[in-house]
Amino acid sequence: MIVLPLLCGVALAAGLIDAIAGGGGLLTVPALLVAIADPRLALGTNKGQAVFGSGASLLSFVRAGRVDKKRFWPTFLAAGLGSAAGARALLAARAEVLRPIVLVLLIGVAVFFAARGRRRPKEQTSEGTPPPAREPWAIATRRPLATAAVIALVIGAYDGFFGPGTGTFLILLYTTVFGDDLTRATANAKVANFASNLAAMVSFALAGRIDWRLALPMAVAQAVGGVLGARAAVKGGEQLIRSVVLLVSLALAARLAYQILAGS
Repeated sequence: MIVLPLLCGVALAAGLIDAIAGGGGLLTVPALLVAIADPRLALGTNKGQAVFGSGASLLSFVRAGRVDKKRFWPTFLAAGLGSAAGARALLAARAEVLRPIVLVLLIGVAVFFAARGRRRPKEQTSEGTPPPAREPWAIATRRPLATAAVIALVIGAYDGFFGPGTGTFLILLYTTVFGDDLTRATANAKVANFASNLAAMVSFALAGRIDWRLALPMAVAQAVGGVLGARAAVKGGEQLIRSVVLLVSLALAARLAYQILAGS
């Protein structure tokens, strides 16, 4: 009775944060790892609730005309395939081996957030047309659809196996590779994020690795947060969000390290 409302509050905040700048999984995954002993069940339950938040925010961005239609299906399909492969790898791993792996991944994500530059691309002025890649930080690409598919496949595999930071990694890649402005990069990231969440959820559900008693209430909160975050699209909140998820990931890394040392 105490844990479930707390998890729903975390899911609401995660949906809001994830829709704005990615990184919502750095709130829900630590919370679920504390509530559920088996890392596979915790990560599976996270996908069971996260798919609703990413779907709700994606729908909001599509309605606002912020999603690149040409990149949609290559990204969606590649992210789904990569995520299914990542989820299968996770399910094949032994539970006692996963905690050290999760610890290393969380530390890596925390280092990424700490070292991430503060430079942000300029907003584009006209909607409905792809943003020009004129800025010096943008990498020119002659095969945008193939490039988008490769990015989605790799990040999707990471999301299926672990997940936290997926949205932020996608936003960073879309701004540097395609020259997307921050809002459009966030919208396009939701395509891959939703596809990977959906594929992973199906994989974990078929394996019986989702606790629906926790996932469904959290899903409602996550969806509400996703809609609110997508509508708000707060421009000045990235620094605060980055600081919060950095602290959360470091806190969980410390907790996991303590559990590993205490159990040894």
